[in-house]
Amino acid sequence: MSDRTHPDPTPYADVETALRGEFAGIHSATTVTRCVEAAHYGALEVTGYAHPSLVERIARKHLHVLALVASERG
Repeated sequence: MSDRTHPDPTPYADVETALRGEFAGIHSATTVTRCVEAAHYGALEVTGYAHPSLVERIARKHLHVLALVASERG
């Protein structure tokens, strides 16, 4: 058995990876992570549970809105 322990990856690692690919060239990885985190906390607050598919849908909406705002600013 190894003495080294590895922290469990976030349950949203796959969500972040997918959204980073989807929004590459539009948003930075940091922005994607922040949106996923905000979606996680929002889902918990509203529903009491944050299933990865729900977090992904909420984060994607956030990222679309941010892209729209950025495009309107020019």
